[in-house]
Amino acid sequence: MQKLISFCVPSYNSEAYMEKCINSLLVGGDKVEIIIVNDGSKDNTGAIADSFKEKYPDIVKVVHKENGGHGSGVNAGIREATGLYYKVVDSDDWADEEGLLKLLATIEKHKEEDTLPDLYLVNYLFENVAENATFLQDFKRQFPVDKFFTWKDIKPFRPDEYLMMHALVYKLSVLKESGMVLPEKTFYVDNLFTFTPMYWVKSMYYLDLTFYHYFIGRQDQSVNINNMVKRYDQQLRVMLGMSTAFTMDDLNKLDKAHRKYMIHDLVAKSFLTLFFVIADYNKQKLADYDEYFKAFKAHDKKLYRKIRFGSLFILPFLLIRPLRRSAAIFGYKQVCKKTKWG
Repeated sequence: MQKLISFCVPSYNSEAYMEKCINSLLVGGDKVEIIIVNDGSKDNTGAIADSFKEKYPDIVKVVHKENGGHGSGVNAGIREATGLYYKVVDSDDWADEEGLLKLLATIEKHKEEDTLPDLYLVNYLFENVAENATFLQDFKRQFPVDKFFTWKDIKPFRPDEYLMMHALVYKLSVLKESGMVLPEKTFYVDNLFTFTPMYWVKSMYYLDLTFYHYFIGRQDQSVNINNMVKRYDQQLRVMLGMSTAFTMDDLNKLDKAHRKYMIHDLVAKSFLTLFFVIADYNKQKLADYDEYFKAFKAHDKKLYRKIRFGSLFILPFLLIRPLRRSAAIFGYKQVCKKTKWG
């Protein structure tokens, strides 16, 4: 019998916390497969993964590979996956037991009815250890609850709102059709994961349940502000991948609501990229930023103009440079405040 969900767990030096993650997914029993990708770890991650495989041979797969970064682990998981759906769960995060069981029951019901959507959407909970605080991200305002829907049924996202990887459970065939290959040794590839395959998503189903627990607060995490400004070049690499994934003509083939969301996601991530570049200003960063836009413009002038000059994204560029920096930091902090990141 085909597994309902293939869970990919990219793992690098994860010995301190990965068991909590794997155990939370084992709640799914024989209805799931868990693909642990040991990404060249230098600690006991590989041995722990093998011990789970030995104990649960019909559920757990292990991939040992050279270090290639988070995107490389996600790619490896897609290659190994055999389930109907594909879900990434980072090794320091975990699944909610009740949420997982409800999601599996829903997929099973829809499979029997032959009504499986291209994408399931679920809530996720920010677990901020530094502040001992939690914050639930739900989508009751944007999506119909416990119903099949299409893009025309979605209420508009606000400028500071966009989907994150934690909310998405893609049908594996959709990921395969998209041809998405995430770049290696690059942080922030989740932006590509939430954007590129979305072009092929037509039908959706939202469950108003907490499924994903997103652990934040460690100093070494990619979303730590200090790390973000140091890794601006990697965000630019990801942003270029998003900006060149499609042309404006490609997006015009979508229905209006679908196209509107794709453009919204590009604009939102473009503003985020602006923060990476000018939160810790130097001339090299601005030069690299200009090179990114040159490459984007060379790919498709129509889409370039739509993103850079056809939205509120243009406003920071109308300010003098010191005010650009202040505007970007203020905007990013508002997002952090809303999501309890900072």
